[in-house]
Amino acid sequence: MATKAVFQKVTVSLPRELIEYVDEKASQLGLGRSRLIADVLATWQAREQDELAAEGYRFYAQESSEFAAASLRAVSEAFEHAG
Repeated sequence: MATKAVFQKVTVSLPRELIEYVDEKASQLGLGRSRLIADVLATWQAREQDELAAEGYRFYAQESSEFAAASLRAVSEAFEHAG
């Protein structure tokens, strides 16, 4: 079941040129100014979360590779003695 987003009004100050740009883009996309800004920030947030997740995956992959390399000798010796 989808949850309903809770919105809160905020006041921000932006350069006039940026407001004009946002209004032009919002008009082109058929969106309101607030929706466009929210979508851009949500995209930025998602990208940052994806980058953090990728960093975590890289860390654990490296850790697993190091463990495998360190374990290789012990496992090889165990197989030699078993056979």
